Amino acid sequence: MALKNLLALVVLLGVVGVSFGGDLYEGYYRYNNCPQMEYIVRDVTYHYIYKDPTLAAALLRMHFHDCFVRGCDGSVLIKSPNNDAERDAVPNLSLRGYEVVDTVKSVLESECPGVVFFFCPNMNLLALVARDAVLAIKGPWWPVPLGRRDGRVSNISEANLPSPFANVTTLKKNFADKGLNTKDLVVLSGAHTIGVSSCGLISRRIYNFTGKGDSDPALNPEYVVELKKRCQPTDVTTSVDMDPTDVNAVSEKKGLFISDSTLLDDWETNLYIQKQVLLNGFYFNKDFSDSMVKLGFVGVLTGDQGEIRNQCDRVN
Repeated sequence: MALKNLLALVVLLGVVGVSFGGDLYEGYYRYNNCPQMEYIVRDVTYHYIYKDPTLAAALLRMHFHDCFVRGCDGSVLIKSPNNDAERDAVPNLSLRGYEVVDTVKSVLESECPGVVFFFCPNMNLLALVARDAVLAIKGPWWPVPLGRRDGRVSNISEANLPSPFANVTTLKKNFADKGLNTKDLVVLSGAHTIGVSSCGLISRRIYNFTGKGDSDPALNPEYVVELKKRCQPTDVTTSVDMDPTDVNAVSEKKGLFISDSTLLDDWETNLYIQKQVLLNGFYFNKDFSDSMVKLGFVGVLTGDQGEIRNQCDRVN
């Protein structure tokens, strides 16, 4: 779909409202005296992405990390004076983009005084910001039904996220536990194509995989040579693209993480990858959008559950 047609669809859905069942629906704020809410979120998000396009992947990652712990409840945003909240867990220490959500909240409170406090939970903002950040770099759009409420609990001990070193069996279980299927696993792993990692996370894989000075045989040897040019053995800080942008990356054994490469080890995940290669990724954007909608429903709080935080990073 052409970008202008896609934006037209965004406007249309925001105007008419689309129910997704339960208490979540598109166009939620049109009926709560802040019809410009989603436009404001998009404008602020685009401003940040224009200055730093790498924030798109960072914000999408934050949304994913939030939904995989206690569900999509904004608990990853909460700060703890004891450094024992979700955001203090090792996998979350590298999260970026909190300031985008904070700024969106501030602008909305200015533009829709009083309304935002009652109708604008931070979890809704994080879901919208993640979507709009991806759209800002010409990625796919997906509907974000609103009406979520914020969680009150955020524990470092619960931040058990899918590991970049996990095998496909573990990953399938991780996703199944959240109500997501094998297709969702492969599709959402495709978000790695817009992200970056660091040499520290792949050093062992390319220099000393089994302790004998070797590289992981699951990696394309030519890709290993390329990675070694970017990452010296003791380099733990240099940024590396998480995947080449080619749709064939994983099938060509160029997945940066073990969790990417292992998708070739299972017949279901491999079949989906080969299908995308054959079709040159023709259906990927639609599949990604569908999986993002599913992700956004994981463990949502509605009605009288949770709360609406006055500040993004602390419970009331």
